[in-house]
Amino acid sequence: MSNDKADSFLRMIRRSQRGRLKVYLGYCAGVGKTYEMLQDAHRMKDEGIDVVVGYVETHGRADTQALLDGLEVLPRMRQEYRGITVEEMDVNLILARNPTVVLIDELAHTNVPGSRNAKRYEDVQDILSHGIHVISTLNVQHLESLYDAVEHATGIRVRERIPDSVLSEADQIVNVDVSSEDLRKRLAEGKVYPRERVEGALANFFAPANLEQLRELALRELAAQIDSRRRQPTDEEKSVSPDQVMVCLSSRGPQSERLLRYGSRLAGRLNRNWYAVYVQTPRESATRIDAETQRELSGTLTLAKQLGAIVFTYKGGDVVSAIGSFVKEYRVGHIVIGTPAPLPWWKRVFGRKDILERLTDKVRDTTVVVVDTRRAPERQESASVESAKGGHEGQTRMVETDAARLRSLLATNGVVIWEEPVAKDILLRKLVEAIDVESVGVSTESVFARIVERESQGSTFFNEGVAFPHARIDGLQQPILALGITHGGVSDESTGKPIELVFLTLCPADTPALQVELLALASRTAKDRRFARAARTAKESAALLEALTYPED
Repeated sequence: MSNDKADSFLRMIRRSQRGRLKVYLGYCAGVGKTYEMLQDAHRMKDEGIDVVVGYVETHGRADTQALLDGLEVLPRMRQEYRGITVEEMDVNLILARNPTVVLIDELAHTNVPGSRNAKRYEDVQDILSHGIHVISTLNVQHLESLYDAVEHATGIRVRERIPDSVLSEADQIVNVDVSSEDLRKRLAEGKVYPRERVEGALANFFAPANLEQLRELALRELAAQIDSRRRQPTDEEKSVSPDQVMVCLSSRGPQSERLLRYGSRLAGRLNRNWYAVYVQTPRESATRIDAETQRELSGTLTLAKQLGAIVFTYKGGDVVSAIGSFVKEYRVGHIVIGTPAPLPWWKRVFGRKDILERLTDKVRDTTVVVVDTRRAPERQESASVESAKGGHEGQTRMVETDAARLRSLLATNGVVIWEEPVAKDILLRKLVEAIDVESVGVSTESVFARIVERESQGSTFFNEGVAFPHARIDGLQQPILALGITHGGVSDESTGKPIELVFLTLCPADTPALQVELLALASRTAKDRRFARAARTAKESAALLEALTYPED
């Protein structure tokens, strides 16, 4: 790694008041991610930076182990699980030690049950939210949206996966790359795995074709990340370009996860917001579908949120009409849909059309992408894979935080906190009153009625504990919002997780694109772990306002 690359992260650290994330990205175990990360740590230590090792896995590699010498290595936490003692990273110890930089290997690692978080990337997000900078490692095959591509290319099902947003929000990405021939040579020399595992690894996962496929995926991902950061859309482009992406889901739709991953990749390439929309027809009501189908649907909607989608659930008898209305309201430019079931010939005789034909008739100015979901792919035995490193870097936006932008739109007395359970109508009315629309010449009753009408079309109170009620209002001149914290949940909303956060957003009637941006802004803020932690414990609005304000870089 060149000195310029290390220096740029040092400069970022010195001017930052909140945690920054640097990721060494590779295509396979053994390419040198951990080795490069440790070299980076020694350089930072020489520069006077307080850097510690939170968790590094050397896999018995002597050269990597030697680089730990001279670095402060924090003790690991020991946990009992099914009679076995397991070592995990001690997040609480890292927070108490409060270094400037901490090294955390294997970002996609799954923690043992009973840990602070289920996944290590969530531990990293907690650490970042405390103002500690993190350097980590990741293999490209652990990105959620690449799951299908990796399985198709290698026949391997990667168990440990992370949302793409974790990588896209990193402040630096460094690609660690070696040729597949050099990597196989390292493996044969015993520098990657113990000797007894070498022969099997060379014949299976480390076969030349697999390595070339994974290397190509890593290089493409890096190029996509750099391109996305280079061409952040201007406000003017956002207001005129209806290029949001929508993925259509069904409770009985095969391979919904494949649709979501495709939608995530498409939205990433277009640099646009994206939505996962489920239209619940009468025959898919909770009383008419079995418990297993309900669990699968809940898991699908959870994955959509993890991948960065804004999730909407509509109720209606006509799926195509509901999709058409959503496309118009949210300025959708691309619809992703699975392969429709073929119509029986006799329905064709009477002029019936399948859902795809009806949809293309309904949304003529929108691109419809059909993903082949007719047959589940053949699956080989499950296998999990390790992580790796490289040499070109991209870097993220150094701009105002989402939380700070959201606070600038918050009404003066726009934070309302409920300690006890609250009914949905009471909550919505109180938030409308908190915005004080009367002061700008708009009727409180008309705004409340508009929001209730919008909720009747499809609830914005989601299973993940967050709600995004919203409306476009005639007579309103600028966007404004209110924030509700419900420690006791919403009493008449049966969601998988009690509602804790409610973002009520209003915008002028003639600015549909602005509404889309407000929803995306609120969704990203809800995922901010520093803010979420403050919201769970806030007793008064001042604590929430502080959590929405990061010091300037």
